[in-house]
Amino acid sequence: MRSPPLGPPLRTPAPRTAAVTAAVLAVPSVLLLLLLLVASSWRPLRALDGDIARTTHRWAVDEPGVTQVFRVLTDWVWDPWTMRALGALVVLRLVWRRSSWWPALWVTAAGVLGTVAQQSLKAAVGRARPVWPDPVDSAHYAAFPSGHAMTATVVCGLLLWLLQLYGAGRALRRTALALAVVSVGGVGLTRVWLGVHWPSDVLGGWLLGALVVALAVMTHERLFGSERT
Repeated sequence: MRSPPLGPPLRTPAPRTAAVTAAVLAVPSVLLLLLLLVASSWRPLRALDGDIARTTHRWAVDEPGVTQVFRVLTDWVWDPWTMRALGALVVLRLVWRRSSWWPALWVTAAGVLGTVAQQSLKAAVGRARPVWPDPVDSAHYAAFPSGHAMTATVVCGLLLWLLQLYGAGRALRRTALALAVVSVGGVGLTRVWLGVHWPSDVLGGWLLGALVVALAVMTHERLFGSERT
């Protein structure tokens, strides 16, 4: 007697809820500590930021070719509006091709809330950007946290989550992960290299972005479980 064929295996959510919950608990603690140190102008942090910033600025002045490449990357490839446009394209594809309204709205809401949180922190902390006698680039508004670093982290993190949610192949997910690591790490490097952010600004942007992604994923999994929407 033949056994009936088995249905497709249930797909476990990734990242797993426990790991996401741990990130939600850990990241805000580190972010809060960093925020307090920045707001209080803690001397060891200022000294470390200054040492790294002066070194990278000297390299930026001495290597104009590399600096120009970094300006193109930060102003066009990893610019927050470019990253938001990428997220918008994915949202439109979800709605148009799959009629997946909830994940599309979830990604949109997370991006908007992340930007509001980042701008609010900038206004509250009011940290001045580095000032150089021979600047290689310029930027406006307060420094902490870095909007470039936060936006890249949120967009890349949510896109990786969507690939998991919709069962993308391993090769695609690994390629996307590699591109995300390069983008998130690279945009932070360019901001410090170009002298428009202190290193702790970039770290704050990464932490805030990671918190937004973790909260979005954890909340979605609690509401909808591991089912595709």
